Amino acid sequence: MNTHLTFCGAARNVTGSRYLVEADNHKFLVDCGMFQERDFKRRNWEEFRIPPGELEAVLISHAHLDHCGLLPKLVHEGFRGRIICTPATADIVKIILLDSAKIQEEDAAYKKKRHMREGRQGPYPEEPLYTVADVEATIPLFETVEYTIPVHVVEGVTATFHDAGHVLGSSMIRVALGTGEDQRVIVFSGDIGRWNRPILEDPSQFVKPNYVVVESTYGDRIHEGSHDIAEDLAEIVNSTYQAGGHIIVPSFALQRAQEILYYLNKLLMEKKIPQIDVYLDSPMAISITRVFRQYEELFDKDMRALVDGGHSPFDFPGLKMTQTVDESKELNFLKKPSMIIAGSGMVTGGRIKHHLANNISRPECTILFVGYQAFATLGRSIVEGAKTVRIFNQQHPVRARIVQIGGFSAHADRDDLLHWLEGIKVNPKRIFVTHGEEKAAEHFSTFLREKTGFETYVPSYGETVKLD
Repeated sequence: MNTHLTFCGAARNVTGSRYLVEADNHKFLVDCGMFQERDFKRRNWEEFRIPPGELEAVLISHAHLDHCGLLPKLVHEGFRGRIICTPATADIVKIILLDSAKIQEEDAAYKKKRHMREGRQGPYPEEPLYTVADVEATIPLFETVEYTIPVHVVEGVTATFHDAGHVLGSSMIRVALGTGEDQRVIVFSGDIGRWNRPILEDPSQFVKPNYVVVESTYGDRIHEGSHDIAEDLAEIVNSTYQAGGHIIVPSFALQRAQEILYYLNKLLMEKKIPQIDVYLDSPMAISITRVFRQYEELFDKDMRALVDGGHSPFDFPGLKMTQTVDESKELNFLKKPSMIIAGSGMVTGGRIKHHLANNISRPECTILFVGYQAFATLGRSIVEGAKTVRIFNQQHPVRARIVQIGGFSAHADRDDLLHWLEGIKVNPKRIFVTHGEEKAAEHFSTFLREKTGFETYVPSYGETVKLD
């Protein structure tokens, strides 16, 4: 089978995962993600590499926007094929895409009004990337498949989804092209989770792939404090509580918000922190948490034991779900120390920006980062020590305590990635290192080659390779 692989995103950068597979006369995508770094956002408006109507399917590894966020644009421009993923991923993707579309529409309207007032043209189009109607047209195209059950993709190609241990429903995708001795197997890692983490099972491993496309988000570093998350969180809660301030947590709505609740519940059960009000101020995170309750079969044994014992981390004393805008605004007037968890995780939009504007200049408060902050995001500026930050066109001095707990990351670090690849028993023809900033990808590529002898390669944006 004549096969080509084109790297349409996440090549020498972290977001925008999208891989085009051309097998004989058939074409399909693995992931269809949005670019989120400021320097690459323009790519979201570019034309797709081939007309979307020529694609027969899209395989989605998981529900983060940088892996699924351009699906409605693909559909708007003519895609009518199948979108294949796990049931949990499908349920969460629908929530995330609807939220994204509403933000797209609101941002476009705001920018149009502002640019008219200022008499200038902004760097991005004043039309939304896609609309709620585009998302509603996308939802009927989803087709779900359980872990480890092969599914037909196109003629001569099957895909099997395996648990990635990254977020609920996340998958590594094994794509088999052809049959018999001529068969080639490509494994797309998606985002790889970590071993011995709460809530989810450990990542799957593979024995004999011919090619591997592996992420490298943390390919140049080791997570610090991975085993001290509860201890670190307890110190932050206790010290901020004693200072009389609030803890503001920018968090991804999927997995990260639920893990924070898991650790807070654990600390409260062990009486290591005071009874503190915790506000989950994210309609999307609230909806996703409901999905978690529907898929308890995907939990690891420790999490299932908690739920079965009546100690679900999604329902503990002091936890309040803030659904409406008015409820969110009321958090500006909280009198006693509280924790507010809101999106987005990289502070690129959403309710968290309002909470930062109200608290980042207060020395008694803590801004707690619990995830990766991509280059050129507001979150990255804050964790790198900015003295002032611009929020809603106003400069705010940074006086609050800034803390980052790296151990929360749902991404494998360098050694986790090596461990995952060491499951391979027969040297693959080539390992493509993607989904990492250029420095991280190059570092991991060299590290892996030296440690294992595997042939590694860091592809460039738009590059096409032939799979022999």
